[in-house]
Amino acid sequence: MSPRFDTILITGAAGRLGSELRRGLAPLARKLRLADVDKITDPKSNEEVLTFDLSDMDAVMKACEGVDAIVHFGGAPHERPWQEVLDSNIRGSYHIYEGARKHGVGRVIYASSVHAIGYHELESHIDTAAPHRPDSLYGLSKCFVEDLGRLYWDKFGIESVMVRIFSSFPEPADRRMLWSWLSFDDCVRLVTAALTAPRVGFTVTVGISDNMVKPVDNRLAGHLGFHPKDNTERFREALEARTDKPDPNAPAVRCLGGWFVDIGHPDDESTELS
Repeated sequence: MSPRFDTILITGAAGRLGSELRRGLAPLARKLRLADVDKITDPKSNEEVLTFDLSDMDAVMKACEGVDAIVHFGGAPHERPWQEVLDSNIRGSYHIYEGARKHGVGRVIYASSVHAIGYHELESHIDTAAPHRPDSLYGLSKCFVEDLGRLYWDKFGIESVMVRIFSSFPEPADRRMLWSWLSFDDCVRLVTAALTAPRVGFTVTVGISDNMVKPVDNRLAGHLGFHPKDNTERFREALEARTDKPDPNAPAVRCLGGWFVDIGHPDDESTELS
């Protein structure tokens, strides 16, 4: 397959999903520009490595120069103290969008999260147009970046796909993940679809595999052409046989955000979250 892009920037490229995207997106581009706060020590011949913090605007601007698309998976990966969320997720993502605007990058794919809508309940069967209901400062930062992407589409014509990732791990770890799991291969398929769809405008999509239980309606993102191929059925018997069955009335079970709805303010619990 001939590359569709000359250069794709991947932020968070040293992380769990960023590492998978290095592998999965390689056929799409002549070169992958990999960025992370942690140093990547094993670059391949078609990879360029940059090490910087997203709060460093000059470094982000340099990273965005000369790229065709940005896959923005960098930032704090879960609930953290406010200053870290502000610098890494909010300020850092603003820098990404400014880098896209100033360097003429036409499309950004962003790793948003279920935690932007975490207080919605499973039985509500929301779609991707439902109001934000963040369950944490981390989730709040995802809401900010989704709105930032909307602004940069409406005002500056930069297309964005906001991928609300639910639970992406090698395999589901608990009963909740029987419905919330996104396989690594489906994550790559989804980001590939978001990069290659003819037009995306501003799109919010659900990052879940083809699991039997589907609590969120993803029809508004049908134009991406994403068709998940994995599901959790092969894990069901083992997970349902576990004795640690949760209370179905507990907020962490009722709400899409899971256990995030139960945690307090991270600045009060900073030692616990470290």
